[in-house]
Amino acid sequence: MNSATPTYKNHRFPIEIVARAIWLYFRFNVSLREVEEMMLERGVAVSYETIRRWCRSHGSMITARLHRKSPSSNDVWHLDEAVVRIGGRKCWLWRAVDQDGYVLDEIVQARRNTQAAKRLLVRLLKRQGLAPKRIITDKLRSYAAARRQVMPAVEHRSHKGLNNRAENSHLPFRKRERIRQGFRSIGSLQQFVSIFSAVRNHFVLAKSNRPAAQIRSFRQAATTQWRMAALQLA
Repeated sequence: MNSATPTYKNHRFPIEIVARAIWLYFRFNVSLREVEEMMLERGVAVSYETIRRWCRSHGSMITARLHRKSPSSNDVWHLDEAVVRIGGRKCWLWRAVDQDGYVLDEIVQARRNTQAAKRLLVRLLKRQGLAPKRIITDKLRSYAAARRQVMPAVEHRSHKGLNNRAENSHLPFRKRERIRQGFRSIGSLQQFVSIFSAVRNHFVLAKSNRPAAQIRSFRQAATTQWRMAALQLA
């Protein structure tokens, strides 16, 4: 006799269904209502509000179990900040990516000053465990001041044209921001970008000019790891 399919605590749907809905929402440029429709096409009748709760409750737990890229002392950190409006008020999404476009960390902050830049660098050092070979930023002076306080021995290059990698990393987020039609709070924005970037890191190759067979193999392996990470929450 087969054992029952494991489910999340207090959920009536199997783990695989919950994990798939979360994957669809964060992996593709779709809304919650579109995910609801896609799940219905597969014979799963679940409301978009339920999917929202799944994403909020389980998205960060699944992504926390995904494999992260190992840091290196030869890494180059590209830092940039993007303005996001919440309820008509400005806040700043500070992002750091490496030389391959891998998102290292993101922080949503109300200020765009030296203290905010310092907080980003401190978090990066703590999370990566070692300093990079170089950091590259735009002309915002706050980066230079924060770097002198946190990592004075690290080389710093500041030039608008050098920071295209960091600026381009905002584009996937901007697409999702338009689909979501904004965010209600700094907390909801922080949670979304943390999960969204972790999913993108996991499923998107750093370089796309690879053989099709290699890309398919990478995606299959990433999907298997995603399922395994979800099963750990059972």
